[in-house]
Amino acid sequence: MTPGKGYFDRVAGEWDRMRAQFFSEGVRERALSVAGVRPGRVAADIGAGTGFITEVLLRRGLRVIAVDPSPGMLAQMERKFAGAEGLELRQGAAEALPIPDSAVDYVFANMCLHHVERPPRAIREMVRVLRPGGVLVVTDLDEHRFEFLREEHCDRWPGFKRGEVAGWFREAGLEEVRVEDVGERCCARSCCGDEHANVGIFLASGRKPR
Repeated sequence: MTPGKGYFDRVAGEWDRMRAQFFSEGVRERALSVAGVRPGRVAADIGAGTGFITEVLLRRGLRVIAVDPSPGMLAQMERKFAGAEGLELRQGAAEALPIPDSAVDYVFANMCLHHVERPPRAIREMVRVLRPGGVLVVTDLDEHRFEFLREEHCDRWPGFKRGEVAGWFREAGLEEVRVEDVGERCCARSCCGDEHANVGIFLASGRKPR
C-alpha cells in the first residue's frame, strides 16, 4: 500500500470541506489561467483527490483523465461527477502514471507533489504524458517547518524550494519554466495542539518542446 493512502481513504468523505479550509478556489483559477486551457483539449489531473481541479476543467469543456492512488477519493469523484461526459478515473501513483506517452495537452498537479515519494520522478512522468507543446502546471507548498503536517496529514515533504522545483522542470526537458507566487496561503491547524500553519503556495509551469 502506498504510504498515506489509508489516510486519504479515511478522509475522502470530508475532503471537500477540509480542502476549503486549507486554501481557496483562487488557486485553481490561477493554475488554469496560466495553462491557457481551451475547450475540446485533454487534461490530466494528477493526485486529483475529489476533483478540485477536474470540476472546473469539465466545466470549461475539456476531457479529463483524473488519477489518484486512493480508492476512497476516486469513489467520491465517481459519485460527484456521475454521468459527466469526458471524464476518466484511473487509480495510480504520480511516479507511474496509468496514461500513455504524449496523450494529453495539459497536466495539473495541485497539492500532490509534497505527498509523493520521489518528486523529480513524478515530474518526469507528468512530462512523459504531455503532447509536444503541452503545458504542465504544479501548485504546491513553499518550504516550511510545520512538522505536524507530516504527522497529521501524511505529508512526505515539508514543501519545496522554488528554485529546486524549477530545476526539476528543466531537467525533465521543459521550456519556458516559471515558478511564481500564487498570492494565496495554505492554512491548517493541528488537531493535537495549538500549532497553526500558514504557508505560501507557488505555481510552477513549463511547456514541453514541440
